[in-house]
This record gives sequence, structure tokens and C-alpha cells, in this order.
Amino acid sequence: MSLIKSISGIRGTIGGKAGEGLNPLDIVKFTAAYATFIRKSTTKTSNTIVVGRDARLSGKMVNDIVVGTLTGMGFDVVNIGLATTPTTELAVVWEKACGGIILTASHNPKQWNALKLLNEHGEFLSDAEGKQVLAIAEDESFEFAEVDSLGKEYVNETYTNKHIDSVLALRLVDREAIKAAHFRVAIDAVNSVGGIVMPKLLRALGVEEVIELNCEPSGHFAHTPEPIPENLTGISDLMKTGCADVGFVVDPDVDRLAIVMENGEMFVEEYTLVAVADYVLSQTPGPTVSNLSSSRALRDVTLRHGCTYSASAVGEVNVVTEMRRVGAVIGGEGNGGVIYPESHCGRDALVGVALFLTLLAKKGKTVSQLKQEYPQYSIAKNKIQLTPDIDVDAILAAVKEQYKDERITDIDGVKIDFADCWVHLRKSNTEPIIRIYSEADTIEKANDIANQIKAVVTKITGRPC
Repeated sequence: MSLIKSISGIRGTIGGKAGEGLNPLDIVKFTAAYATFIRKSTTKTSNTIVVGRDARLSGKMVNDIVVGTLTGMGFDVVNIGLATTPTTELAVVWEKACGGIILTASHNPKQWNALKLLNEHGEFLSDAEGKQVLAIAEDESFEFAEVDSLGKEYVNETYTNKHIDSVLALRLVDREAIKAAHFRVAIDAVNSVGGIVMPKLLRALGVEEVIELNCEPSGHFAHTPEPIPENLTGISDLMKTGCADVGFVVDPDVDRLAIVMENGEMFVEEYTLVAVADYVLSQTPGPTVSNLSSSRALRDVTLRHGCTYSASAVGEVNVVTEMRRVGAVIGGEGNGGVIYPESHCGRDALVGVALFLTLLAKKGKTVSQLKQEYPQYSIAKNKIQLTPDIDVDAILAAVKEQYKDERITDIDGVKIDFADCWVHLRKSNTEPIIRIYSEADTIEKANDIANQIKAVVTKITGRPC
């Protein structure tokens, strides 16, 4: 059993003893700690917290405990039911709520669930805020409401439609162009909440034919839910039959978007943001932001439009902070996460789909032809499994010393920029691993630089990576 406590939320496997998994006792403790933090920090007077969830098998159980705990802490709860992460983020703002909790373990397998914690702006808590919640949970310094002060639960399942309407209303979304293109679109929603919202969005955008794959929100994930190439063989085989112009894949909470080309090949998750940014910059020039582990292609496309690019530490909250600092018009992460501030400051696959289809319609090209317009890079994603005796800080310091003559960025782990490639090492916030991301013009070169780093780590630890 696993329980991972971080600033981005509380994530764990269902079951086990207290403190060893995401079980009812720990759900109560961390929900109560979050409620205590919100009570002290919010500027809102609504006394309301929004709760939404994906379609995981454990979702209703976790939802019932979270709602009960929040009302037991004296908060009113707006329960929006099965809803995407971006829908829940928007609902916090539209409800003028004090905060929100999203019940989803994102791309993790079905045995996982999580509490993702939002502030009153519908955005993830900052590092400092997250640490306050963890400290309150550790001390159990929370107090439940007396009987006359208990909160109430209000069910409101209209927010999916409101979210779709908000996407359709975006200035750069051109429904007429999409309708005129007569697109046939396949969508794989991995049997989670994307199966509710994505077909409905596509039809509202004017897509002529929608081919649904794994769109039953049963929680029985049809494949490993992370939308990366090795998990997407089903839709890839479907696309090879020539049945659709483009395929879309979302993760269980619909904040990440992967694209499959008309020939069944991957557009590559990194290029979701690159293509959307290309369109946004062509209409509204301005700064762009992605995290340190994202492709150089966004930087290159941004410079092509005469605009400026900057990188943030990994994590949505860090990207959003940097976007605000520079006034970015578009940003996100290379995992298929598109953040478009004109909608809201959160990763949103609905926004990504609408902007990408508009771009594709206006270009009048196939998806594979569009891909050729962008710089061609390949990213290798490796990892080192951690054990309790491994000193991560010592590893990062040694790697930094080894490559001290190169351009080093250490705001989040260690990133080494070479002239024709880069490599980034950082400790994961959600898994006991060191991630090693590397990029070059071929996957072979990207893996070569990753293997060089692994050799350095092996020398430090005395064990093979």
C-alpha cells in the first residue's frame, strides 16, 4: 500500500492500514486539515467548498467521506458529481467558493485515488500553502463543528455543460471553421469522465462524426490510463483503418490531451501544447511558458512568432506562477497539459481540443502535415527507482559538479542544457523515483545522454540504475 503526501495533494492506493494507503481515516484527516487551512486563509464569505470526482471505482466512497468531513467541519459543499479536473476548477470560481477538492489520481491506475486541493481561485495550492495543510494534518490541529453549525450538501451537476459553453465562447474557437471542415474525430476517454464530456464537446463544436472508444464512465480503465504511446495501441490501430481525421486521448480527469494522427502514429504529447501555442500566438502574440522538462519546440515556435519564452519548475502551480509573472498568453506542460488564461489558469483538455481543431480547420492540412511544420525533437523519459538510503540531494549535487561547464538550471532538480540537447533530473512529487528527461533530434541521442547521467549516478550509489 502507498500513501504519498505532497503539496499537490494526497495520493494513495485504496485500502490498508491507517497511514499506509488512502483509507477512510486518512481521508478524514487530510480533508479536515484542508478545511482548517481554508477557514483561516480564505477571503471569501460563501462558506462553500466544491467537490468533483472522476469515475474511479473508489470515487463514490471517497466522495462520501470527503463531503461528510467538510460538512462536519461546518462547510457547505457543492457536489458537482462526475466532473473533470478543469470543470471543478471553474466551478470554484463560478460558485465564488472558498476552495475545492478534486477526487482523482489523474493518470495513476485504478487502485489509486487522491485529494487534489484548490484555493478560492480554483487553482492548486502553492508550495507554502500545501505545507501548511500537511502540518495541520500531522498535528491533527483541527476541530469539528457543533451540531447547530454543521454544513449542508448541495448537488449541482450542471457544470459540465457550463464548461462546454465557456469553451465554445472563447474568441479563438471557430465553430464555423470546424463545422465546414467536416471532421471525423475519434476519442478515447479510458472509461472515465472524459466519456461524458468529450463526445458532447466535439458535437457542440460541429464535428461531423464522433467515434467513441472507451467512453463508458465505469472506472474500469480499458488500458493503462496515462496517455503515452505505449498505452494507446487501441486508438492507434483504429486510426490506421482511415476512419477518422484525428484522434484524441484524455487521461481519467481530462486535464491532459494526447493526439493521434490520421495514419495511426502519435502526434506526440509534447506537441499538443506546441501546436495550440502556434495558433494562439498567430492571433494574440505574447510570452509563453512551459516547465523545465518540456520540449524546446515551444521555445522555437515562440521565437518564430517574435515572442519570448521562459521555463518554470515542474508542476502546474509553478507554470501558472511564471505565466502570471511574464503575462503569458499560453502555457502548459509537455505532458499534454494546455493552460490558456483566457479560459482559466489550469490544464484543460477541452480547451486544447477546441483550439487544436480550429487550427487544423484553418490550416486545411492533415495532422501529419501539420506536425511537419514544427521542430522535430524526441524526448526520452527514464527513471531511477529510489530506496530510503539513497541521498537524492547528493546525487543532484554530484551531477551538477560533473557538468559544471555546461549551462545549468537548478530551480527544480538539475537541468543541463547542451548546444543540441538537454537532460533534466528531478525527484518526483508523486512516485519514489528520480525522473530523467532528455531531448535531442533523435531518440537515440536522447537516450544516450540519459545513459550518461545514469552512469554518473551508478558511480555515486554503487548500484546499477
